[in-house]
Amino acid sequence: MNAALWMAAGILAAVLMVSTAKMFVPREKIAAMGGAAAQWVLDFSPGALRTIGTLEILGAAGLILPAVLDIGPIMVPVTATCVALLFTGAVIVRLRRGERKTVVGDLVYLAMAVFVAWGRFGPEAFTG
Repeated sequence: MNAALWMAAGILAAVLMVSTAKMFVPREKIAAMGGAAAQWVLDFSPGALRTIGTLEILGAAGLILPAVLDIGPIMVPVTATCVALLFTGAVIVRLRRGERKTVVGDLVYLAMAVFVAWGRFGPEAFTG
C-alpha cells in the first residue's frame, strides 16, 4: 500500500509540474497547441492562470517534500486534500464548458488525490 501511495503521489506531482506551463506560455499559444482540451485557458485571465500554476507547484512540492525531508509529513495528506479540491474545480470547469470527454483525466487525478489523502491520513500515515 505504501508503494502505491508513493506512486500515486509521484504521478500527481509530475502532472502538476507539467501543467504549470500555463504560467510561462501565453494562453493563446496553449489553446492553439492543446486543441479542444486546452480551450479552457481562454476563460481565465493571465493572473488567474499564474495563481492556478502557483497552486500546482505548491501541490507538487507538498505531495513529496514533507515526507522525503521528514519535515511536517502531516502536510502530505493535507496537500493531497487540497489537490483533490483543485481537481474538483477542474472537473467543474470542464463540465460547465460541456467537455464531457476531457473530464475523464481530471476525474482520474481527483481519485488519485483522494486515494493519497485517505491513505496518508489513515492506514499508511507517516506519523506514528
